[in-house]
Amino acid sequence: MKDLISKTVSLGLGMVIAGKEQVEKLADEWVKKGEMSREESFAFLNDLLRKGEEAQRRLETMVQERVQAVIGDKKWATQADVERIERRLDELMSRLPKQELPVAADESDPSPS
Repeated sequence: MKDLISKTVSLGLGMVIAGKEQVEKLADEWVKKGEMSREESFAFLNDLLRKGEEAQRRLETMVQERVQAVIGDKKWATQADVERIERRLDELMSRLPKQELPVAADESDPSPS
């Protein structure tokens, strides 16, 4: 889920960067044609950047709220939790006498797969 969100944000940022370059080209063209002064083009670009950053913050907030709504107050195990439990299980299994250990299906067949 986190990977999907990260990819979505990266895609959005990529689109913003491409869009920014296009807007800069457009502003340069307007300056060359005399339709806008250099100062106006800087103000125009700064305004668009500010609005883009603001939209990005709103999007991030919305995504966080949606993710929180989906997962709610559920307690999900982290990778560290799973690794800790596996280590504990290994430790407990090592304390058992060898004849009491159950044999996993893949361990009972010595032939290579």
